[in-house]
Amino acid sequence: MKTALVIGGGFAGCASAHQLSLMGGWDVTLVEANPFLGAGVRTMWHGGHPHTFGPRHFLTPFPHVYEYLNKYVPLRRCPDHEFLTYIEGDGAFYHYPIHRDDIPTMPESKQIQSELSELTGAVAAKNFEEYWIQSVGRTLYEKFVDGYSTKMWRIEDNKQIDDFAWSPKGVTIKEGPRAAWDTAMSAYPIAPNGYDDFFDIAARDATVHLGTRIEAYDIPNKEVVIGGERRRFDIIVSTISPDILFDYSHGELPYVGREFHPIVLPTEFAFPEHVYFCYYAGKERFTRIVEYKKFTKHKAPTTLLGLEIPSAVNKLYPMPFESEKAKAQKYFAEMPDDVFSIGRAGSYLYNVDIDDTIDHAMKVAEALRS
Repeated sequence: MKTALVIGGGFAGCASAHQLSLMGGWDVTLVEANPFLGAGVRTMWHGGHPHTFGPRHFLTPFPHVYEYLNKYVPLRRCPDHEFLTYIEGDGAFYHYPIHRDDIPTMPESKQIQSELSELTGAVAAKNFEEYWIQSVGRTLYEKFVDGYSTKMWRIEDNKQIDDFAWSPKGVTIKEGPRAAWDTAMSAYPIAPNGYDDFFDIAARDATVHLGTRIEAYDIPNKEVVIGGERRRFDIIVSTISPDILFDYSHGELPYVGREFHPIVLPTEFAFPEHVYFCYYAGKERFTRIVEYKKFTKHKAPTTLLGLEIPSAVNKLYPMPFESEKAKAQKYFAEMPDDVFSIGRAGSYLYNVDIDDTIDHAMKVAEALRS
């Protein structure tokens, strides 16, 4: 029987352990630093309400990934959710992504329409600021994007961001239906404990070490030290930042984190019927607030809000800088063929979500079969 080490017990790690289990013929060891599986997607409770660390609804354009997760954690579709952005200078909430229907209600609507009519596209953009100004004009950029993005990434200037192939919710200006996504499937688990059953099912056949950190890595030889014992594996699937695996030999990869503050309010619902998120583009310290009952459908006379503040207290989102992506590539280049680095941290890509991590794990299994 071949041996596999899975580093990290979040969604990517658990999905990888499960894929290896489904293949058969693998003795899987999973190591997780937390005392539980699931990382930030594990269900917690506050004031009697279930929630995760930040909103973790399941969003995917991949039917095969949806069907896979739905088999183990039955999902409830969320087809009608809308997002709002609060613009303090206007004293108003507008739809997010920026919606063309809202422009006539804005104080600078004539200026915005004039700027939109002169746009030629963002093909020549060299940084995040140029991308957005060339996509929506300066006025909408300053309203919705400038302050929000510098706050989100904890930077001084959006010109620092030179990896900008992604855009919020896939569009710059939206038309038509107001749901945030028109093509992707959006869902959340039906069970009150959210995704937790999947983590337990996925790791059931693995030897799981919780509350454990790997003490030393020798990735070229696929060896690690766990609990003072040096062990060698046939394959390694890592879901942690690649710089850790090589003792930061090419330098540490930067991330931005979040402080999460759960708040219970004495009302059944706080947001309008179809609104799940409110974003804040101004000088507020926080970036967004989510109302969890909209996803969980939890029944209670009170409601739970989750408020998020960008922070350096943890490492959640890889920084969108080409220089740092190039640094990550140096680490990937040192990994032998039987070492896989997946998930958001493992791939050092910001735009990786739950569905992508599952798909990454499936692709690892495909590679091992070939």
